[in-house]
Amino acid sequence: MTNMKQSLTILTGGSRGMGLAMGQQLLADGHVLVSIARKTSDALAQAASAPEQLLQWQQDLADTGASAHRLRTFLCSLQPEDWASITLINNAGVIPEIAPISEVSADGIANAMRVGLEAPMALTGAFLAATDGWTMPRKVLNISSGLGRKAMASQASYCAAKAGMDLFTRCVALEEAGKPHGAKLCSLAPGVIDTDMQVHLRSANPAGFPDIGNFQALHSGGRLTSPADAARRVLAWLNRSDFGENPVADVRDN
Repeated sequence: MTNMKQSLTILTGGSRGMGLAMGQQLLADGHVLVSIARKTSDALAQAASAPEQLLQWQQDLADTGASAHRLRTFLCSLQPEDWASITLINNAGVIPEIAPISEVSADGIANAMRVGLEAPMALTGAFLAATDGWTMPRKVLNISSGLGRKAMASQASYCAAKAGMDLFTRCVALEEAGKPHGAKLCSLAPGVIDTDMQVHLRSANPAGFPDIGNFQALHSGGRLTSPADAARRVLAWLNRSDFGENPVADVRDN
């Protein structure tokens, strides 16, 4: 009997929030998962049907060079014919410092940009280089945000990182479109989710965050999506037959 080929997914930020929920759902669907995060997750390990279904790498994405090298080395060790598909999900981010840019340290700005934009760029480059010429479906899903498409005071670093991710995705989609078996890419806004970031935003000092009322209203009005529901919507988008036709999208789009 011929063994069924499995799908391989590399996921950053899989130890908590929507990333954890995505990882659990991918494992339940039979994917082999590589989770890249600063900490391993017992909850994620418990979702794996066998130890070999899950690799958890403890990796600080702020060290972009080491992260990209590790991913490229791993992918180059694989045999393309063993896999039905391969996907990179750049989900990790940092909970932003909520303050005007004049009050944010240079180190804080640099860290937000490294984790939020530089790491996804470097990992995407490593992923595409290592799998160039592979003929099975290859996808890159970048988790963006509505804040990459709407300016907000006291969130300049986060907004800039997500806006950069959107344009980066458009650029690479053009590059891959010219290849016979180019990867499909999408920078996807997942909607408003009940995560630690939302807690952080609605607990900010109102004096330095003019939009705090909007975030408090989202919570009090029950308009936040659970991490599990958000993960299902994001993965459903990833599985769409037209994934990548629009390289910048929102799960709330039709």
